[in-house]
Amino acid sequence: MSMRDNPNVCGYLCKGFWLVPFLTIMGSAFDWPQKLIQKSPPKTRSDDVKETIHSVEIADPYRWLEDRGSPETREWINSQNEYTEAIIGSLPEREKRRQRLTELMRIDSVGMPLVRKGRYFFMRRKATQDLSVIYMRKGLEGKDEVLMDPHPMSPDQTTSVGIWGVSEDGSMLAYGVRHGGQDESEVRFLDVDRREDLPGRLPKARYFGLSLRPDKKGFYYSRHDADGPRVYYREMGADPASDMEVFGKGYGADKIIDVDLSEDGQYLLITVFYGSAGQKTEVYYQDVAKRGRIVPVVNDIDASFTGRVAGEHLFLHTNWDAPRGRIFRVDLKNPKREHWDEVIPESDAVIEGFSIAGGKLFVNFLQDVSSRVKIFEANGRHVGEMAFPAIGTASAISGRWTSNEAFFSFSSFHIPTIIYRYDVEKESRDVWSRLEVPINTDAFEVKQVWCKSKDGTKVPMFLVHGKGVKLDGTNPTVLTGYGGFKASLTPAFSARGALWVESGGVFAIANLRGGGEFGEDWHRAGMLENKQNVFDDFLAAAEWLIENGYTRPSKLAISGGSNGGLLVGAALTQRPELFQAVVCSYPLLDMVRYHKFLVAEFWVPEYGSSEDPEQFKFIYSYSPYHRVKKATKYPAVLFITGDGDTRVAPLHARKMAALLQRASGSDKPVLLRYHTKAGHSGGQPLREQIEDMTDELSFLFWQLGVTSSTPGD
Repeated sequence: MSMRDNPNVCGYLCKGFWLVPFLTIMGSAFDWPQKLIQKSPPKTRSDDVKETIHSVEIADPYRWLEDRGSPETREWINSQNEYTEAIIGSLPEREKRRQRLTELMRIDSVGMPLVRKGRYFFMRRKATQDLSVIYMRKGLEGKDEVLMDPHPMSPDQTTSVGIWGVSEDGSMLAYGVRHGGQDESEVRFLDVDRREDLPGRLPKARYFGLSLRPDKKGFYYSRHDADGPRVYYREMGADPASDMEVFGKGYGADKIIDVDLSEDGQYLLITVFYGSAGQKTEVYYQDVAKRGRIVPVVNDIDASFTGRVAGEHLFLHTNWDAPRGRIFRVDLKNPKREHWDEVIPESDAVIEGFSIAGGKLFVNFLQDVSSRVKIFEANGRHVGEMAFPAIGTASAISGRWTSNEAFFSFSSFHIPTIIYRYDVEKESRDVWSRLEVPINTDAFEVKQVWCKSKDGTKVPMFLVHGKGVKLDGTNPTVLTGYGGFKASLTPAFSARGALWVESGGVFAIANLRGGGEFGEDWHRAGMLENKQNVFDDFLAAAEWLIENGYTRPSKLAISGGSNGGLLVGAALTQRPELFQAVVCSYPLLDMVRYHKFLVAEFWVPEYGSSEDPEQFKFIYSYSPYHRVKKATKYPAVLFITGDGDTRVAPLHARKMAALLQRASGSDKPVLLRYHTKAGHSGGQPLREQIEDMTDELSFLFWQLGVTSSTPGD
């Protein structure tokens, strides 16, 4: 497994919709919400904690809530959950929504397979199951055999498994075991034919890559230690104390190192990322078959580079002097820069990434935020393009340089995910799996519009709603976005969105600066000192929806998670009058102290650090926790976080919830849903996912004044 094959996605996206008739839209609120919030939120101790940073005095009254393990904090979390449950758990029509989400989500799902010697390894979750199970199929028409079922691993089914690698002969499986929503995993090795775990598992830690040798004699892996990332090699079954450090000495905890072994096991590719933003990367390789030295390919350019080895060549995707991306071919026998061959030049479309399969390059382009996949020979000659049924999102091709068999997926707002098996030589495809979701895809409309941001920049936005929507300002609308880390929000399907639009809602996704939708220039226009552009873009999208008759402030909600949680946190503190409700999930909110916790050093290249006097100025100017003003009429807010989040410290949501509960001058609720096991990366069984989504949507329906009724009700 490599980072390229297991991307670290931080974002909360609500996607996919259809419209049900028999909808009643009431006023801005029903006559019962006030009865539900007569009970005051739990009392929270406020301390007189102040510190001076770069001559600015900063108050931090809820710093004591940073201590997650203290008895007082645990008692506070329990009381907050009880308060939230008392309100959300009693909302009308909650059971109807839960039943509909169950119909949409309790379906069979099959993931992308990994193929080795005619054996297909994949994840599958049956409609009756809460967790995905690792399966193997011998041949395309073979019987699906269970290799690893996580359901018995924990009584509450919060332990999950995932495929990390398979040996060349298909007889050994490396799989990860993850508890709750933590990013850390334990890695185990399975003898596939005997169905027995092998000795030499990797203990629970944060790993960024693992590659098995083709002869199964050992494996390489990258682990993030306290001192920083390191690459190790271990002989299979050997004592962990004998692990050999291969690379990484001198790199600090703010770096990420990925490791990947070529198909034939000859070359080890090492990539060093300077934080999550990827503004600079270093690439090295080693001819391990000949016990060669580690050779730098590039380590002196402030640009992003990602590579894949194909035979004796390395293909490099980079934004070096090409903000929208280009691809080089490097001869590993002569890797000096003057010999690099540019095979895919920069164009008007953004190169999101590329894959190799069947001796060809499959390049994923974004054209106005919709996927296009073009096919090239190794020398860059264009030989074809994938056709898709609508605007949407195509995954990277999953395949091997020496095999004609490959797989890819496609999805859109109104098209549930389909995974295709593709024959590179015949240029033909057939369906490997599809999500059979019970929705009417003809009942809604998808469009793309453009709005003008504060500085005049044109920002695209996708709108999804039922056909024939009236532009009278009464439509309940949810707006979401991300705007960071080069992440592009492209059209994709989700059950959450399906229920929203079938209930008469409008769903909007704004493609903000800071993302990767239009290349590195677009990304840089929304990071560091330019971060306010992201919030301005988002606010402009909200104003466009109101000005064009889709909705009004009393019918408008915003939702975001992780970096998107920072986005909606900034929006609610900068323009509280613009929104009726906010769902803020696993957020960053105290930007003055964010870099001190967990893995946040990864994000300093994106946000900056308050320890730098100049960066402190712009960080402090938008930090949501520091922009809360007493007696301001804030919208209703639902914060979501949990103990299992080992990426974004849950203290952000704890502190912000306490502060808003005290400061808000409106009668709208400020709620905290705090999971004691789940986290940033999920980690919940399906039944709990359904319950949480029911709570979230019930909160939004309540606040936006929506109720669905059927004849006879």
